[in-house]
Amino acid sequence: MNLLLLAVAPVFIIILYIYYKDKYEKEPKKLLFFNFLLGAIVSIIITTILYYVFDIVLPLPNETSVFQQFIKAFFVVGLTEEFSKYIIVRYYAQPNSEFNEHFDGIVYAVMVSMGFAATENIFYVLEGGYKTALLRAFTAVPAHATFGILMGYYMGKAKFSKNKIFLNLVGLLMAVIFHGAYDFFLFINFIPGIWLGAFVSLIIGIVLSTKAIKKHQERSKFKS
Repeated sequence: MNLLLLAVAPVFIIILYIYYKDKYEKEPKKLLFFNFLLGAIVSIIITTILYYVFDIVLPLPNETSVFQQFIKAFFVVGLTEEFSKYIIVRYYAQPNSEFNEHFDGIVYAVMVSMGFAATENIFYVLEGGYKTALLRAFTAVPAHATFGILMGYYMGKAKFSKNKIFLNLVGLLMAVIFHGAYDFFLFINFIPGIWLGAFVSLIIGIVLSTKAIKKHQERSKFKS
């Protein structure tokens, strides 16, 4: 039970943080919960299926090949996981009438991302124990949050733009790039010290996410 709580605690801390940052017009809790649930279940299922397909179509057996690890990080993992989140935001959250300001893109994308992160983190923590829980609380979980914020920033803009398709895809692309970069440096840890690149990419993602939050707060039509 303690491990389970440790696995989900950082997820809910981030959710509360984003909910607090949604200053001017809070989203319905029921809708937030459903987005979280879809991320926790449906995104995981889609990702698992796509992983299976990739294993058949694009096997990457050489774990010490930088090129193969690049493909794995950006296309197998990054694209697969972010796409599984993207389609929920795109086809469930974005069309909803409650999605009525730019910041809502960040809120719903983070809810889906945290749902995904919760399920993923539970599996890792139950297998790896307390050290894994502590490490992922400051790395993988915040990383998923930044991917969600960057995706949601552009999807929030897309909702109210004539360039909806383009901006939605930019959001997906940004999430894939940062997810891929984070994983790539971890996957090529056979190169001494290269794993530090994952922390650099995470810090850059956090900085950009902070700016994205502020920009959409300023754009709120509910701001008095």
